[in-house]
Amino acid sequence: MPAPNLTAADFLVALQALMPRGRVWPRDRDAVQTRTLAGCAPTYARLTARANELLVDGFPATAYELLPEWESSLGLPDPCAGPAPTIPQRQAQVVARLANSGGQSVQYFIEFAAQLGYTIKIEQFMQARAGLLKAGDPCYGRDWSFAWKVSAPPTTIVRAKAGSMAAGDPLAAFGNAVLECEIRALMPAHTVVLFAYGDTGELDTTFILDESSLL
Repeated sequence: MPAPNLTAADFLVALQALMPRGRVWPRDRDAVQTRTLAGCAPTYARLTARANELLVDGFPATAYELLPEWESSLGLPDPCAGPAPTIPQRQAQVVARLANSGGQSVQYFIEFAAQLGYTIKIEQFMQARAGLLKAGDPCYGRDWSFAWKVSAPPTTIVRAKAGSMAAGDPLAAFGNAVLECEIRALMPAHTVVLFAYGDTGELDTTFILDESSLL
C-alpha cells in the first residue's frame, strides 16, 4: 500500500489542530467536539485509502481492483486458455500483452514467455540436405523448415506469495495453457509451433506421426 496511508486517529489529530484555541474548544477525549470530529475522521481515512489504491491500480503489474479493466482492454481472459487461476498470473499476462512490441526472433519469444512466468528453450528445424547432415541427424523433410519447438518444464508452478494473492486463490497453480495460448497467438502465420515438456525436451511422437500435420 503506498504511503502515506493515514488512519482515523491521524485525521482526528489533524482536525483538532485546525480548531481554534480556547476553553470552548476542548481536546478532551470525552468532549463533544472530540467525539464529533472522531465521527468525521473515518471518512477521511477511507477516502485516503481509496485514493492510494488508485496508485496501485494505475500500474498493471500491481493492479487488483482495476485488473478486470486492464484485462478487458487487452482481450483477456483469452478463450483459448481461459482465466488464469491466480492474481499474479493474471497480472503477468496483462503486462506481457501490454508491453509486447512484436517480433519473430528466438530471443523475442523467450523473453515474452519469461514475462508470463515461463522458462523456455526454442529449437528450429531445417530440411535435410546433402552435405549438411552428420551421422545420426534426423532426415527432416521440406515442411520441417516451417516448424519450431518450444521446450518447457513439464509443469510450471506458480506458488502463492504473501501480499500478492486474493482470498480464494490456490496456494499453487499448475499448467502451461497460458503459455501455449499466447505463443500460438504470436507465432508467424506461415509456421507451426510444437510444444515439448519434460527434462529431455522430447516431442510427443503421437502428435507428429507424419509431416502432413505440419501443413
